[in-house]
This record gives sequence, structure tokens and C-alpha cells, in this order.
Amino acid sequence: VQLVESGGGLVQAGGSLRLSCVASGRIFSLYSMGWFRQAPGKEREFVAGITWSGGSTRYQDSVKGRFTISRDNAKNTVYLEMNSLKPEDTAVYYCAYSHKDYNGPRPQPYEYWGQGTQVTVSS
Repeated sequence: VQLVESGGGLVQAGGSLRLSCVASGRIFSLYSMGWFRQAPGKEREFVAGITWSGGSTRYQDSVKGRFTISRDNAKNTVYLEMNSLKPEDTAVYYCAYSHKDYNGPRPQPYEYWGQGTQVTVSS
């Protein structure tokens, strides 16, 4: 399975970005997806996750109400809509793929990871 993220960039505080992640290769019919991020000098952290049906989503507390994860199964694509961005949201954002019915914060259930896309929020 290959994952390719896009949509990162430089934005001012209060602005918005929409990240996309396209999955390709030997994709199972049912899979979950997640977004993680890693800021310089910090550990990778969970941002949001979504199950195959899209009916169950989870978010890190700091992004609740500002970020929205969604998916288009026909396009094998997951999105992360980010609004009201803050400088502390600056990080490399990674999407992750799991064959399990899991949308939570532990990285272990996610078997495949993308290369990441940089998001920089200026104050």
C-alpha cells in the first residue's frame, strides 16, 4: 500500500488548509485511516482517525472543533480540513492506513505511512 499526502503549505494564523492522502496498491476493501503530525523536536502525535464507513471519527483534543477528517472511498482518499490554524499546528503531517477497524491514537495498528507534508502556520 502506498500513501501520498498533499495540500500542505505556509498559511497565516487563523487560515485554513485541506490535506489529502491517496492510497494505492493492494488496498483492502475495508480499512481505517488516520492523520498524525510531528513538530520539530517532538514525538509524532495523533491528530484524527476515521473508520472505513466514515461513521466513526476521533480527534486529538487540541484540534476538536477546528479540524475535520473525512474520506471518499471511491477515490481511496482521506482528507483533513484544518481551520483556525495556530502556530502550534506547525508540523509535518502524515497519513496512515490500517487494515483494522481502528481510528484511535496508537500508531501500532497503522501498518502503512505516507512520507508526510509540511504545514507551517505563521503568527
